[in-house]
Amino acid sequence: MPVSHHSHSGQFCKHASGTLEEIVLEAIRQGFVVYGLTEHVPRYRLQDRYPEEENTSLHELEAQFDAFVEEAHRLKNHYALCITLLVGAETEFITPDDLSALTSLLERHNGKIQFLIGSVHHVNGIPIDFDQPTFERARESLKIGAYMAKGKTATEALLDRYLDAQYELLTLLRPEIIGHLDLCRLYNPELDFRDFPEVQEKLKRNISYACRYGALFEFNAAAFRKGWSTAYPGKDVVELVLNFGGRFTISDDSHGPHAVGLNYNKLHRYLRDIGIEELWYLSKDTQTELGREKRCLKPVKLIGDWWSHGFWENRDVS
Repeated sequence: MPVSHHSHSGQFCKHASGTLEEIVLEAIRQGFVVYGLTEHVPRYRLQDRYPEEENTSLHELEAQFDAFVEEAHRLKNHYALCITLLVGAETEFITPDDLSALTSLLERHNGKIQFLIGSVHHVNGIPIDFDQPTFERARESLKIGAYMAKGKTATEALLDRYLDAQYELLTLLRPEIIGHLDLCRLYNPELDFRDFPEVQEKLKRNISYACRYGALFEFNAAAFRKGWSTAYPGKDVVELVLNFGGRFTISDDSHGPHAVGLNYNKLHRYLRDIGIEELWYLSKDTQTELGREKRCLKPVKLIGDWWSHGFWENRDVS
């Protein structure tokens, strides 16, 4: 399956490496047919900058994203005979201001942002995927207040807040792809949502809603480099998605040329192990309208047996 819908470059993301063009050239070298160029949307509060952005102003973050959109479209046109490049954005939802600002961003780039990766990276205003101490700080921050009054543990509160934020994002923006659906258990991949019945119901709610409007759920290979034995999402969540009739695609979530297609061999084995028979990808459809802004991609089913595609021949998938 020579596709990926989720990537970052050091040119426009300070915790990644390499230029956007180097990402594209590596994707071409590896035989990708469809490759998504995405970048984190800007953050709008100084305290929401990551440590490596300490000397970057909020205005510069916005300008950086605008420059990404322009460069991505330049590369899309320049390499059109070699690869189909899709230009998208990965969402942030830290406070409600992020969603209103994102709506304005989409209006400003209307027609240029072809799709959204719907992702949540923060809980209670604190990153949950930066490192484990910061994740623990997010969890500990929920030990007081309404959640504790309801008898919930800090872990349950974090899962609860994550899924509520995800649902709000889905209902407002209806992203074409759901990014790393179960990132909320990044540092506890063995966590079983069924141990938290109320959380499980919220997870089902989110999956059901995304399925109804036609989103794709990404199998995200970045989980392997984070120490998981599976991709995101884990097997239990995959089962829920399938039960609701959900459709899957795949992404490498690369953060530099070195990570293009990284661990796709493990991804192949994981998908075969859990019996995934269909994969989908995004393709141009000028009639598609999702959320408030017109975007121009629709899901298309890969024809044939995805696991036998020639793309996999030079990868150790045995």
